[in-house]
Amino acid sequence: MAYLDNIQTFVRVYELGNMSAAARDQRISAAVASARISQLEEHLNVRLFQRTTRTLNPTEQGNLFYRGACKILEAVDAAEAEISNVTMTPRGSLYIAAPLGLGRRLIAPAVPTFKADYPLIDIRLRLSDRKLDLAAEGLDLAFFLGIPEDSALRIRKIADCPRVLCAAPAYIARRGMPETGEALVRDKHDCLNLRYPGAPEFQWPLQTPDGVRRFSVRGPFESDDGDVLTGWALEGHGVILKPVFEVAEHLKSGALVPVAEAEPPVPIQLACLYMHRRRQDPKTRLFIDFMAERIAQALK
Repeated sequence: MAYLDNIQTFVRVYELGNMSAAARDQRISAAVASARISQLEEHLNVRLFQRTTRTLNPTEQGNLFYRGACKILEAVDAAEAEISNVTMTPRGSLYIAAPLGLGRRLIAPAVPTFKADYPLIDIRLRLSDRKLDLAAEGLDLAFFLGIPEDSALRIRKIADCPRVLCAAPAYIARRGMPETGEALVRDKHDCLNLRYPGAPEFQWPLQTPDGVRRFSVRGPFESDDGDVLTGWALEGHGVILKPVFEVAEHLKSGALVPVAEAEPPVPIQLACLYMHRRRQDPKTRLFIDFMAERIAQALK
């Protein structure tokens, strides 16, 4: 197991390009991570990384060994998956991420039920509306709204979520009811947008008589927390674009009302992202299947 630990640490150092980051990912100290790399280099009788005070770059031998190391870890994962399938006792921790609204309303409430069904699996749930790097942050899987940019990840589509443009009655009384996307832009409506580092420019895709059009909208407020945007909308500060499940209770109570209903937003894809070899892990597969069923029921 010590040699396998060394290989796992090497792979994470290679992928993250940083000893300290790899140590945090492996939940070990930087000194232990460095010692594991040194032991591996001594065993192989090669230098795997060129180290300076500021940089850590793989050598030619390091690049070669990385490809083989990944195959080793994939084989171990596959073997453990076979054993877990036979014994029907999946165990261990799952590191999962989801957007705030989705995580709070659909994922988190179902976690205790999953834990009751599979008591040997521990769930480590991280909620954030910012863009996440699965490999760099040690995540097994991440739920996602939209179209992922990283083609290296595997994706499982779960559902198309209907969306709604809505605002508080107080805002509509003050600014008027926008009937179309063109009106949102022409009348300079206050549109509340989700902004995080690396986020694209704000364009709301709406279904118009001429097909799908993307409207560039602006507003006085933006946040990297989707629930903050909902709070601002409830206070009458502007229009929000939201998956229906996130604001259903407010629409039902009348605290928010739909706007521009003649040109509704395009539904957004809800999917699960994972790295290829993580899907072989029975606990990962079980959690994805479990949540896909629960989410599909919740969206009906």
